Amino acid sequence: MKRTSARQGFSLPELLTVLAIAAVLLGLALPDLAGLLRARQLRAATDDLFGAISLARAQAIARNQRILLLPRDAGGIDWTQGWTVFADRDGDGAPGAGDDILSVHEALPAGVRAAFAFTSPAAPYYIAYNGAGRSCGATGSATARWGTLSLFQGGAIRRIKINMLGRARTCDPERDANCDGTAAPG
Repeated sequence: MKRTSARQGFSLPELLTVLAIAAVLLGLALPDLAGLLRARQLRAATDDLFGAISLARAQAIARNQRILLLPRDAGGIDWTQGWTVFADRDGDGAPGAGDDILSVHEALPAGVRAAFAFTSPAAPYYIAYNGAGRSCGATGSATARWGTLSLFQGGAIRRIKINMLGRARTCDPERDANCDGTAAPG
């Protein structure tokens, strides 16, 4: 007859030691995870806004008409409240019942801030494209309108720069040359 050992597992002190080591390692990793989450949120917000700008330009070319991208807040100045891409059929500069709404984006995550610096700094802040895919004014397709939209979270910054031809690019001022823009809002 064979005898089996009565011991089949870990003792309580062994389990407590492993849990203590895991807790210490988790405590060291949590600050990095929070920073990683903030960086990912900022990157996702930048990608979403860049995608909306690309959609507006592509639809302006495809439809051969002016397409606007406008912040969703009542004053048309706060990009963190989300945005709307639309064909302004009634010419009032705001999305409405008679307009073709192409895309709507909800508010950005808490902590993400935005700053707008374009050639025409007057509110409402908008981005418009004419049928040739060039950036333009909301009321006239001939006037070029270019500038920088900056997104901030913590100490990180991402910028979307639109040149006078309407081409957009993203950049990170910590890595990329010619990535200047406005300072973080206070």
